[in-house]
Amino acid sequence: MLSLWLPILVSTIALFFASFLSWMVLGLHEKDWQKVEGEEKLMETLRELNVPDGSYMFPGANSSKEMNSPEHQEKFAAGPRGLLQMLPVPNMGKNLGLTILFFLFCNATFAYLASFALEPGTPFLTVFRFVATIALLTFGASIVQHSIWFRNRVTGHIIESIA
Repeated sequence: MLSLWLPILVSTIALFFASFLSWMVLGLHEKDWQKVEGEEKLMETLRELNVPDGSYMFPGANSSKEMNSPEHQEKFAAGPRGLLQMLPVPNMGKNLGLTILFFLFCNATFAYLASFALEPGTPFLTVFRFVATIALLTFGASIVQHSIWFRNRVTGHIIESIA
C-alpha cells in the first residue's frame, strides 16, 4: 500500500480539479436546482417560522401511525408534496477540505482493494479497468438511488462519475 501513495495523491488532486471543472466551468449542475417563483414570500415565511437547519418533508408526519392516518393521507393526496433542506451558512474552506479528504479516503480504499485483488506487475489497462469500475460504483451508484426516492436531477453526477 505504501508504494501507492503517489498514485493515491495524484488521483485525489485530479478528482478535486475535475469536480471543480464540472461545477464551475462546465456547469454540469446548473440545472440541478431551480428558483421558486415567489421566492421572497417563501423565504419570509421560513424566517417567520424560524425553521432550524435540517431536512424536512411535507406534508410531514411524526410517526408511521400518523403517516397512515386518513388526515395525513388526505393532506398528502391534496399536495403539494416536497422536501426542504435548510442549510447553515457554508464554510467553503471546510467543505473543500472535507471533499479532498473524501476523495483521498476513496482513492486509498481503491488502492487497497487493487493491492490485494491484483498481482504486482498486472498490466496497466487491467488495473485501470478494475479501479475505474470501483470508482464508478462509488461515485455514481448512490446518487442514482437517491434520485429514485427524491427525484433530484442526476445527469451531472453521472457524467462526473464516468469521467
